[in-house]
Amino acid sequence: MVKENIILTVITVCFNSEKTIKFTLESVLNQTYSNIEYIIVDGKSTDSTLDIIKLYETKFRKKGISYKWISEVDEGIYDAMNKGVKLSKGKLIGLLNSDDWYEVDALQNVKDQYVKYNADFIHGNLNLYSLEKKFRKTLKPKNKKVIVRKMPFFHPTSFVSKKIYNKLKGYSLDYKICADYDFIIKIINNKFKICYIDKVITNFTIGGISTTQVREALKESHLIRINNGHQKILSKFYYYLETLICKIKYG
Repeated sequence: MVKENIILTVITVCFNSEKTIKFTLESVLNQTYSNIEYIIVDGKSTDSTLDIIKLYETKFRKKGISYKWISEVDEGIYDAMNKGVKLSKGKLIGLLNSDDWYEVDALQNVKDQYVKYNADFIHGNLNLYSLEKKFRKTLKPKNKKVIVRKMPFFHPTSFVSKKIYNKLKGYSLDYKICADYDFIIKIINNKFKICYIDKVITNFTIGGISTTQVREALKESHLIRINNGHQKILSKFYYYLETLICKIKYG
């Protein structure tokens, strides 16, 4: 039996995010579900990011939301994510980028799904926005079978149980761009219980490391598939196919 009032952890990894992090902080602060543990892992920002983080401490505490932050040099985004996970106490953990934001009822929907199905991994739909915060489109995840070619789910909408993190030992630091793809492959391969919510969970700003370094991401994705036991010839075919699509799309 799953308890109704469970703790959900949200982790935001950031570095020099003074222009965008307020949107992120406000979206967590204004959730309709409030039993939240919010952890911010700052990579030793040199702008006013840390000042903004400190300003929000009182606001979160007034709402009874656990609010923690650290600021130190890390070995990249996935190292920072692993640090946040180690500090977490929630049943489920969501990772919210410092230029993205949740829908106001996102965590309530995740909690309700968890109580109903006791899933290990919960995910939903994603809104795409431009850097100017102009809405582009809403995306729905693919069937998990496409994992042999690309990521079927959206990492920014995903909430993962602490049980999964403990078993898989977090994100691999062998990959700099697509360690989340490697992580999802392992979740599927280990047959953890996955549940989908047909609602928008997260608003995603186009322009992160995986979208600006597309060609490098394709190379890394190919390596990840091979290292997870996928057929080398088939993976290479998908690599060349995605590279061709990338060339047509981006030039």
